[in-house]
Amino acid sequence: MSDEVEPGHVRVRLDLSYDGAEFSGWAKQTGRRTVQEELESALRTVTRSEHTFELTVAGRTDAGVHARGQVAHVDLPAALWADHADKLLRRLAGRLPKDVRVWRVAEAPYGFNARFSAIWRRYAYRVSDHRGGVDPLLRSHVLWHDWDLDVDAMNEASQLLLGEHDFAAYCKRREGATTIRTLQRLSWERGEDGIVTGTVKADAFCHNMVRSLVGALLFVGDGHRAPDWPAKVLAAGVRDSAVHVVRPHGLTLEAVGYPADELLMERNRQARNRRTLPVLSDGGGADGCC
Repeated sequence: MSDEVEPGHVRVRLDLSYDGAEFSGWAKQTGRRTVQEELESALRTVTRSEHTFELTVAGRTDAGVHARGQVAHVDLPAALWADHADKLLRRLAGRLPKDVRVWRVAEAPYGFNARFSAIWRRYAYRVSDHRGGVDPLLRSHVLWHDWDLDVDAMNEASQLLLGEHDFAAYCKRREGATTIRTLQRLSWERGEDGIVTGTVKADAFCHNMVRSLVGALLFVGDGHRAPDWPAKVLAAGVRDSAVHVVRPHGLTLEAVGYPADELLMERNRQARNRRTLPVLSDGGGADGCC
């Protein structure tokens, strides 16, 4: 699949954030309010265009999930970009609703693709185990867990999940999509305010992966399961009814990472290849789901 920009067009990168509480996720859906629809509508309005310029995003967040460091790109006619480049950011600020903001608009380097060029995405999930509940001012971004959490046990369990695996046990299957991912970081820290923050970083995520991992690790943290249980679920390769997909409002996409400009196009090609796990020496092994 080619990622060449159509002649006469310019690829533009947008860095943005949003509060996901009132959105039905990123992707456009008929009859529902989505981040993509709001942004494309605003872009159409401020450029005075009858054409909808479709956005490609680094990570399609689900309903209720927030983003602090989301990245998208859009291909605009070169003449339109030349006319609006200096004014586009301010005009978008005046047109967009208050729960979505664009912070940076710039011409993207050659080979850039917001989705396929990314080499990692980093999420944070925030939980409070305070017996009184969650601070009302934070209630839209922090989950209340009505059990005391052992952060050391959660970190012990998390370390066993790192690396490249088939995360089918923690993903909602989608036809034609692989569930093989490389989990680069999974760690937990309790802040001075008592909020426990899980940091999850991977090359990519499959559907419900982060929220399912958090659900399993909360069971370890509150003592309902041993630290080796999440790894056993992973190895089994099938959904376990005890793994709960936690609510979305505690989850925020914090940042997306990209390689050096000269490596962008090669990264695009790599990301589009179907992933498989290495074959074991005894003839075992696995590839991703269809």
